[in-house]
Amino acid sequence: MPISGDSSPWNVRPVLDVRDQLGEGPHWDHVAGELLRVDIANGLVHAWRPGADAHAWSLSLDGEVSAVIPREDGGHLLAVGHELLLRDADGTLAPLAGVERELPDNRFNDCRCDPQGRLWAGTMSRSRMAGAAALYRLSPERRLEAVLTGTTISNGIGWSADGERMCFVDSTLQRIDAFDVDPATGALSNRRTLIEVDPADGLPDGLAIDAEDGIWVALFGGGALRRYDAGGTLTAHVELPVTNPTCPTFGGARLDVLYVTSARHRLSAAQLAAEPLAGALLALDPGVRGRRANRFRG
Repeated sequence: MPISGDSSPWNVRPVLDVRDQLGEGPHWDHVAGELLRVDIANGLVHAWRPGADAHAWSLSLDGEVSAVIPREDGGHLLAVGHELLLRDADGTLAPLAGVERELPDNRFNDCRCDPQGRLWAGTMSRSRMAGAAALYRLSPERRLEAVLTGTTISNGIGWSADGERMCFVDSTLQRIDAFDVDPATGALSNRRTLIEVDPADGLPDGLAIDAEDGIWVALFGGGALRRYDAGGTLTAHVELPVTNPTCPTFGGARLDVLYVTSARHRLSAAQLAAEPLAGALLALDPGVRGRRANRFRG
């Protein structure tokens, strides 16, 4: 697995030449064989099947939608602004829970489910007010609680294969932290810094963990994707044709394709003119497989 930034060994390619303003939250739905993603700024959810020429379906919502996660019993869970919503298989939307309504500058950001089907949902401060956000945990019984306060931009979340370690990104800290996890309760302990990212290299954003517990993180503003091994050692650096990659996820029938969302967000007119793939959905061949993304069991 080369550390070189050369993109050619990875076969980096656009698979959807779209113009997402703030593409995010990719999730491979292995049941439907679809890649889900959101365009936060435009309130859009998209589903796409590899090999098709168009989206499988799209959904427009009133507000900034930051996450879409399939439910075990059908339908989806959505994060929109300050709210978590349930979408039934027939398209009916129902409110589930809300947080931080007294903080209009905040909204939900990255959300992921653990192997037990619990939802972990982080919030962020749009103005980067230090410590104004949090990380929440929603049980299948629909109990919602804050498990980590004092964050600023809650971002990538992922678990080791044994489910006993969780990685988490609070982007403005420029690092990936690790926690010990009690799989039975979801309780966190022993927070420590696993990986530090130089601000000159970009802002650590979304992440995905492969079958070997390697951590792939998107560097927003840095135009690259990096892989670190389970101990935090850099093993790969992949240059991308976009300045703002946002989040990777493993997909495909063999989970051997790494999809990466990207954004046009914060790019000038000159940058956009020079970067035609900004906002596109990219793919690459990582040389390692991923694991199935977890579904919400509530």
